[in-house]
Amino acid sequence: MIRRGLDRDEEGFIALIRACWAEHPGIVLDVDGELPELRALATYYASKDGMLWAAEADGRIAGMVAAAPRGNDVWEICRVYTHPSTHGSGLGQVLLDTAEGYARAAGAARLVLWSDTRFDRAHRFYEKHGYVRHGPIRVLHDISNSLEFGYSKPVAGIEVLDAAAAASAEKRLAEILCACVEAGASVSYLPPLATDVARGFWKRMAADVAAGTRILLAAWDDAMLVGTVMLEFASSPNQPHRAEVQKLLVHPVARRRGVARVLMARAQAEALRAGRTLLTLDTRAGDAAEALYRSMGWHEAGRIPGYALNADRTPCDTIFFWKTIATPFADTPWAC
Repeated sequence: MIRRGLDRDEEGFIALIRACWAEHPGIVLDVDGELPELRALATYYASKDGMLWAAEADGRIAGMVAAAPRGNDVWEICRVYTHPSTHGSGLGQVLLDTAEGYARAAGAARLVLWSDTRFDRAHRFYEKHGYVRHGPIRVLHDISNSLEFGYSKPVAGIEVLDAAAAASAEKRLAEILCACVEAGASVSYLPPLATDVARGFWKRMAADVAAGTRILLAAWDDAMLVGTVMLEFASSPNQPHRAEVQKLLVHPVARRRGVARVLMARAQAEALRAGRTLLTLDTRAGDAAEALYRSMGWHEAGRIPGYALNADRTPCDTIFFWKTIATPFADTPWAC
């Protein structure tokens, strides 16, 4: 049962956090010395215009979560804990959905959180739910010598991922790539695409981002990471003005919402910001993407019959497009 957290849940909250931290040697819980707010946690979050929730199971506190505003439509998700005995039960997702839903109803446009660098399981959980690494590591200067990763995601919109964010998005981007290939997308791979192969691809892309040879964009809708597109900078000395648009992907469950169009608009803006004024790309003839590119002013340079294979291993034609840009293309208020 999920209910509002109360000050009288003090001992239950402390026992829960102690059980979670016990899985990580070196982390010390000193309530009165470092976390006195645990003695009246509901009051603490109420004073911050936030909210606290508790999960009860078998007469004990089995989980907790809180949410509080941080200004400028940013809300922080805090104190996400589930008892180790409940791991894998889905309780963490219910708690996170509860806190995120409350924050979004209150007008949150961005959700942020912090997680100890030792909490690998938590990192995988947050990344599964669309969060990516954001900003520098935070030093707490506590008796546990804690360092924390920052995580962030917009409720809806497009963002450029740096190398750290790209690495943390690897699993989710792999899921999107696999789903698109399974749905028949012509993006270099054939179904079934193994997850480890897809993750290996995104690991290489994150390395390119770190090297400065590629821009990686990600799209969120309904607080989930649902799409991506990339710009690869031409490396030839005589082409400093050119970039290639690659891997425009939108998860099948998020299609027909305008995500692909906004990704392309933002990619064009980022190319222009990077001084790239000639863009190129290729796509399978007859794909929905072909109509999108033509509607956004792309010009056909030509086509090659049988250039690639369809999912059923039959040959298909590929069309090559180009576009020169001078100003950003943005025909939707969803662009950001």
